[in-house]
Amino acid sequence: MGCESSKLASCCWSGQNGPVHEAQNRDDEERAEVSDLPTFREFTVEQLRISTSGFAVENIVSEHGEKAPNVVYKGKLENQRRVAVKRFNRSAWPDSRQFLEEARSVGQLRNNRLANLLGCCCEGDERLLVAEFMPNETLAKHLFHWETQPMKWAMRLRVALYLAQALEYCTIKGRALYHDLNAYRILFDEEGDPRLSCFGLMKNSRDGKSYSTNLAFTPPEYLRTGRITPESVMYSFGTLLLDLLSGKHIPPSHALDLIKDRNLQMLTDSCLEGQFSSDDGTELVRIASRCLQYEPRERPNPKSLVAALFPLQKETEVPSHALMGISRDGGTMPLSPLGEACLRMDLTAIHEILENLGYKDDEGAATELSFQMWTNQMQETLNSKKKGDSAFRHKDAKAAIECYTLFIDVGTMVSPTVYARRSLSYLMNDMPLEALNDAVQAQVISPVWHVASYLQAASLFALGRENEAQIALKEGSVLEEKKNTNS
Repeated sequence: MGCESSKLASCCWSGQNGPVHEAQNRDDEERAEVSDLPTFREFTVEQLRISTSGFAVENIVSEHGEKAPNVVYKGKLENQRRVAVKRFNRSAWPDSRQFLEEARSVGQLRNNRLANLLGCCCEGDERLLVAEFMPNETLAKHLFHWETQPMKWAMRLRVALYLAQALEYCTIKGRALYHDLNAYRILFDEEGDPRLSCFGLMKNSRDGKSYSTNLAFTPPEYLRTGRITPESVMYSFGTLLLDLLSGKHIPPSHALDLIKDRNLQMLTDSCLEGQFSSDDGTELVRIASRCLQYEPRERPNPKSLVAALFPLQKETEVPSHALMGISRDGGTMPLSPLGEACLRMDLTAIHEILENLGYKDDEGAATELSFQMWTNQMQETLNSKKKGDSAFRHKDAKAAIECYTLFIDVGTMVSPTVYARRSLSYLMNDMPLEALNDAVQAQVISPVWHVASYLQAASLFALGRENEAQIALKEGSVLEEKKNTNS
């Protein structure tokens, strides 16, 4: 890729204003508004505890893992909507009123370029945010740690445009400040489309830091004043353009030296060879250079970025999931016999599989159930379970429900298998809502147990909730595949 110094010396904006596609921008804004999302709501800690299976380690999805100060979990609400739950440490947000005001304000935003905020929880010392769940990893993962294929040039340009559109929407809605914009803040939805995480729109908590990244990537004015401005966000956008161009996290000062020396080959990801023209590469470098200007007033605004990035888009007719190599059709995923039985709602086949499985998946429960016989109450509890097992074996659903309920209500021993068996018994007794509740409870006890997800799918099919059932079926298949791989 070549580049002429005259092109780099020129700029496509005059200060903050320049040529824009006015009609296109306004139409895009209106089309991007999301109307099918629920309104912002407040949750209880118990609701979010249940949705994340007790904040299980297995459900942590944040890049920094269990010991991070603020951990993000994947979860599932009572209506089966998948969510991301961000749990702050106890020293964050000491002012509960400020937290609620911030969350409610961000929760008013609804746009398909954002991973939108659905709700929050402010109870005691707990501060939690609930957002749409994005199942296809972060930009950092796809750019820096890819496993199957590097991100294509057309997709990188799409990421840049969609991010600019997200920032433009937020600016129009009065939320121009974004804290620590980086490749971990950009997520990919079911369709493979990039979304900007809503979490960075929240004002920071007690520590007052708006940037947690290396100082080499921090806007120069923030180092001087400690304050974030809309122009600081544009500087961070420039570092993201460098990420997209290079496939690496290059310090802006080093990148600007390479640009100044016209050494763009060192700046460009070798995986992109032959995928774009010299003019397109030069234009993206020029946009990045403008964003990285030392003086904040010389940087573009989001509206100008959208106008500059729109003409660069390639392969616009190809959906993002195809460009990303992401499979989005859960129906084509090969299913195990249990998955197939749940898909067909073949209760006889499900019964046979659960009967053969027995209690093998109850971690340590089988031993407990065999030896904890020290009191009359315990003996009665075990007897009710044995009677339930006998009724289940003979497909006497009503008797199985009664006996398993006696065992569960005592609460001395916890068995996900008992909940699974009662769930199927409810299905056999034409009580799908009760069956769903038991399948969810089984997963609360054992978050990575595939049987619980499959039974949720069967219950949802019985309730006529087809889309949610397909999601649960896919989750069960993924969990079962992981279990088989590990074993």
